[in-house]
Amino acid sequence: MRTVVGLATALVCLSLTGHRAHAVAPESPPADHSRLMAYRSRDGREIPVRSAEDWAVRRRQIIEGMEAAMGKLPDRSKLPAPEFRVKRQIEGDRFHRLEIAYRVDEDEWVPAHLYLPKNRPVGQRVAAVVAMHGTTQLGKKQLSGEPGSPPNRCYAVELAQRGYVVLAPDYPSFGDYPCDFRDPKWASGTMKGIFNHIRGVDLLVAREEVDPERIGAIGHSLGGHNAMFLGVFDPRIKAVVSSCGWTPFHDYYGGKLVGWTSDRYMPRIRTEYQLDPNRMPFDFDEVAAALAPRAFFSNSPLRDSNFDVAGVKKAEPRVRAVYALLGASDRFEVVYPDAGHDFSSEVRQVAYRFLDRALAQRP
Repeated sequence: MRTVVGLATALVCLSLTGHRAHAVAPESPPADHSRLMAYRSRDGREIPVRSAEDWAVRRRQIIEGMEAAMGKLPDRSKLPAPEFRVKRQIEGDRFHRLEIAYRVDEDEWVPAHLYLPKNRPVGQRVAAVVAMHGTTQLGKKQLSGEPGSPPNRCYAVELAQRGYVVLAPDYPSFGDYPCDFRDPKWASGTMKGIFNHIRGVDLLVAREEVDPERIGAIGHSLGGHNAMFLGVFDPRIKAVVSSCGWTPFHDYYGGKLVGWTSDRYMPRIRTEYQLDPNRMPFDFDEVAAALAPRAFFSNSPLRDSNFDVAGVKKAEPRVRAVYALLGASDRFEVVYPDAGHDFSSEVRQVAYRFLDRALAQRP
């Protein structure tokens, strides 16, 4: 891995709309996405899921549905090697924080914070986490614990203090990452974010401090569902923590999906699926189940005004059935604190212990 000191180039995101008008919705989406334990045959018959092999078929169909709304994940076989540029280094409590930009394509770099734990025993590899921020112009700085950052969002700092290597990137159009979303390469800001986050995992895997078999993802709100999306598309993610990040589409503001349709998210929900949850090619109980058998922790507060807890409670037993089928019942945990759209200190500590167990990390 190459490291270049000094950040001199402008950080301009490739834009993302272009060929959306040519997108074609699937002709035969599953009639009911909540029926996780059944898949569709090529002739449209519903086949029960009774084995891990059956689930692999169902999971492929979930990914196809996600890509119908988000656009295809690009081929990554000819991408440049992981590389980053350092703007400056800040000394924190038990960690060094590097302000960097990491390379995602030939001419594109993503701004990020890279937290490196101090006093790591020589030659010992540790677990790593991709930490994703919420919907805020602060971007990655939301997770820094610095003055001006909100309370209960400092999970990047807290995980670094527990000994994790942490990468906290900006999502396109937030923080230091401008984006005008008009490049025909990308059908959605969501898929662009997934691609960037996968390249972040490439960067972590290349670092000598990181055990490539012990990488997780964590996020709140926007970061919560992006952590789930990354876990679905990148099998190197072994554990996911999503705080206030999901509910089935019918339960999102009573099925009003306009909040998902800006250029930075999934415009096809408007242009191809007419804002109708019944026409959507995927749903969030499928996304949660597609993480199995890897570890998944969901913080779903009782008074979350964005992601209605009623939908999560309906989805939980369906997702749990998939984890049971795969012999991983102990790797799926949902907590329902009496709180609003928040990631409280108490719940964060529970989530961190979940990550410690899943990633064999000793804090």
